[in-house]
Amino acid sequence: MSQIDQKAFRSALGQFATGVTVITTVDAQGNKVGMTANSFSSVSLDPMLVLWSIARSSNSFNEFVNADRFAIHVLHANQQTLSNQFASSCDDRFYNVSHSDGLGGVPLLNDYSAVFQCQTEHQYDGGDHIIIVGRVVAFENREQPPLIFHAGRYADLDLPVAV
Repeated sequence: MSQIDQKAFRSALGQFATGVTVITTVDAQGNKVGMTANSFSSVSLDPMLVLWSIARSSNSFNEFVNADRFAIHVLHANQQTLSNQFASSCDDRFYNVSHSDGLGGVPLLNDYSAVFQCQTEHQYDGGDHIIIVGRVVAFENREQPPLIFHAGRYADLDLPVAV
């Protein structure tokens, strides 16, 4: 069997356009934790389940796999700067970000397109990631145009489609 070129594989995966989310939780000491992720997906309507995955190499890995609650914020089209901030390695990703406490003290961003507050339901081995399934216990939909990520960069939903 030939060796798979991981860079080419990642590039092929990048052809699937995704929305962008910020996932938040609190650690065992009550510290706010947050990160940008685009691995979000719906799983079930009854019960209401969603999933996302976190890389084992993530700086926030232990905090999220040990969390019993988390929130998934679907970002809107004007939140590229926020996405970049939560994707960075800065000391305080919540710096200058307006937020409040959600269920279980999980930080909720005040600005988003949609938010899902979740109780951790399952975790599964996903190779170099852990797949985290959450039971949605509360949500809100503000119905704003989403922030889109495609082929390694942010994309505009209004771009004409090639025919």
